[in-house]
Amino acid sequence: MYFSLIIPVYNRPNEIDELLQSLLRLDYNQDFEVVIVEDGSTDRCEAIINQYKSKLNISYLFKDNSGPGASRNYGMERAKGDYFLIFDSDCIIPQFYLDIVSRELETDYVDCFGGPDKALATFSEIQKAINFSMTSFLTTGGIRGGSEKVDKFQPRSFNMGLSKKAFLATQGFGNIHPGEDPELSMRLWQLGFKTKLIPNAYVYHKRRIDWEKFSTQVTKFGIARPILNSWFPQYKKYTYFFPSVFIVGFYSSMFLLLFTEDTLFKLYILYFLLVFVVSSAQNRSVKIGYLSIIAVWKQFNGYGFGFLNSFVKVELLKQNPEKAFPELFFKK
Repeated sequence: MYFSLIIPVYNRPNEIDELLQSLLRLDYNQDFEVVIVEDGSTDRCEAIINQYKSKLNISYLFKDNSGPGASRNYGMERAKGDYFLIFDSDCIIPQFYLDIVSRELETDYVDCFGGPDKALATFSEIQKAINFSMTSFLTTGGIRGGSEKVDKFQPRSFNMGLSKKAFLATQGFGNIHPGEDPELSMRLWQLGFKTKLIPNAYVYHKRRIDWEKFSTQVTKFGIARPILNSWFPQYKKYTYFFPSVFIVGFYSSMFLLLFTEDTLFKLYILYFLLVFVVSSAQNRSVKIGYLSIIAVWKQFNGYGFGFLNSFVKVELLKQNPEKAFPELFFKK
């Protein structure tokens, strides 16, 4: 099996340098290629790519800006492999990654898989807090990570594998972003392909975002889900409503305090205390535990209100998603 590593990048040359350094350390004795797709960047990474051409089988492609989904498709259309491994540019790949994926696909082949993400000790405190909120069993990150049913796992494109056969059958990612990865998973299911989680095929995902960008990101995640539900109603899950229920419940608990009813509010305090304790222990840092409370709140608040906004417009009012939320769609 010949792997093509597909990596879109937009104005982040330093990230590509770190990612390529990690690829040099891979414990993998088979040939593979690396395809970097520059998505219309003004701060290009070509000079950095050139430094690795004698060390890696690497190709550099430049195209007009059209979003990460179209950039991945562009790379896969030109790649030579029969299996594509897709990463975000802010990922660092563990040295055992390709060995694990190769053995797993030889043992139990699947045309699409996803892997989890973890934080390195060198990550910033905010990065570790955001990583906790996005991956912990205490949050929606647990649903999105290793706790989903294996036969209906929705891989995420920061760490995703896709066979050439599946790519040709689906034509790859659509033009929604975010949401392009679960949308592809559901089209794969409709065509009879299977997806699965490979738990040990994790990457270190830096997520170079601040609090404001994180809030914007999770809000868009929330907006995207009702759109996907309207396109693929057979794959709806009640768990997708949980962040909205959580947020409505929290503000309801605040309202009940006006009438000296504090039972519900105390439950929320206990929940955030649990987040603090678990994150502090996991990260061995009280400060990261505190920052994790902020990250979890921003995750639920952003996703929850984004979901409600989209649910009303798309599922109740039947508005056209591209007109209701044009910021989620790149021009085809």
